Amino acid sequence: MNQQQSGAPSRAMSVAELELDPSGAAVGLHPAPGAPAIARGEVYALVRVDGRPAATVIGTVAEGEDAIRVLAGLARERLAAAAAAPRTEAEHLAAGRPLPPTGAAPAPPRTSVIVATRERPASLARALDSLLVQDHPDHELVVVDNAPRTTDTHDLVTRKYAGRVRYVREDTPGLAVAHNTGAAAADGEVLAFTDDDVIADPHWLTALTEPFATDPGLGCVTGLILPARLGTSAQILLESHGGFAKGFAPRLYDPAQPPADEPLFPFTAGSFGSGANMAFRAAALRQAGGFDPATGTGTPARGGDDLYAFVAVLSAGFRLRYTAEALVWHHHRDTWQDLRNQAYGYGAGLTAYLTATLVRHPRLLPALLTRLPRGLAHARTMTARRGEGDDGVPGDGHDGVPGEHGAQHHPWPRNLSRLERRGMLYGPIGYARARARGAFRKAGAR
Repeated sequence: MNQQQSGAPSRAMSVAELELDPSGAAVGLHPAPGAPAIARGEVYALVRVDGRPAATVIGTVAEGEDAIRVLAGLARERLAAAAAAPRTEAEHLAAGRPLPPTGAAPAPPRTSVIVATRERPASLARALDSLLVQDHPDHELVVVDNAPRTTDTHDLVTRKYAGRVRYVREDTPGLAVAHNTGAAAADGEVLAFTDDDVIADPHWLTALTEPFATDPGLGCVTGLILPARLGTSAQILLESHGGFAKGFAPRLYDPAQPPADEPLFPFTAGSFGSGANMAFRAAALRQAGGFDPATGTGTPARGGDDLYAFVAVLSAGFRLRYTAEALVWHHHRDTWQDLRNQAYGYGAGLTAYLTATLVRHPRLLPALLTRLPRGLAHARTMTARRGEGDDGVPGDGHDGVPGEHGAQHHPWPRNLSRLERRGMLYGPIGYARARARGAFRKAGAR
């Protein structure tokens, strides 16, 4: 596929952070962590207000223009529009249980950060460097080396990070298996999970785990994932159609008060968060049975391990919270083949996780069957050829910005939609193959 067929622009975007004070005045603009210097042309910026993530904007900075002035003007417009927009029911619930101000917040619980990895030492080192400067007062770092072919990861952790990072080896391939192994080795009251291709904001772990100290019924917290770079058209296209971001409004998902705006709840697990930025109360994850080892990257199921865990924890009666203050920067794969693999994997992971949920929690079958007609319609809409934004004009530049969940800034190729649907058909088969292979016997799975 070439860039013209993709519908995505060929020029790279700069990725930046724009700082505003509470009055809206701009106080700073700098490249995002790990991103190159800000260049003229299109700039994608995270907007922070008084240090807190609040929005994203994209603006074109022409030669001779002041980038901070251009982006600050766009930021004030977006923040004003967001303030005027009506809240969903789940957002009202989240706003009704606000976190205490930072100064008054109780100390976050003892936390174990678990990073599963396989043969990516350079990427892992970048992630670990960011995790070692977290402002969380009491945490440990655990690296799970999943089905290694070389000693590269072992050598990196035991030499460069000796005494600061624990190394655990898991020879059975699969992300869920690795996560279960890491959880078994960890000693934290809270278990936080992220990937080896992120850079964590210094406040990430504190923001992700503080809610557990104020809500004993909370089982899971997820956070904001933004792109570390937008250097290729594949990266820009993915981010323009939501990427991994879930927006900036707080959300609280409570099984005792299902959100009216999500009729498929709790089976719309993709809206809750993503595996690169999630934390669980250890006792809640154990009660829910842990991750299903027959799901996830590295298994025939191709994905769905995080989605399965979200639904399992909610089904066990715990609440799930999303907060944009827990931020990681994700290095998206940068080629078209990567994007094709992701499209297929997303589809497969979706139906694999649903299959896993019914296999391990058959009592949920009536609820799923009740929601199935809407679910099929939702799946078709999700994988349809995208390109019309809120104004109905395909790809005219007024349909949102990369990083805004669900925005449709560039047309979505039909072949990617077909791959997602093919993945959906394959997902249950992949899950069955993984269970037949025996992965489900690992880590105490039923």
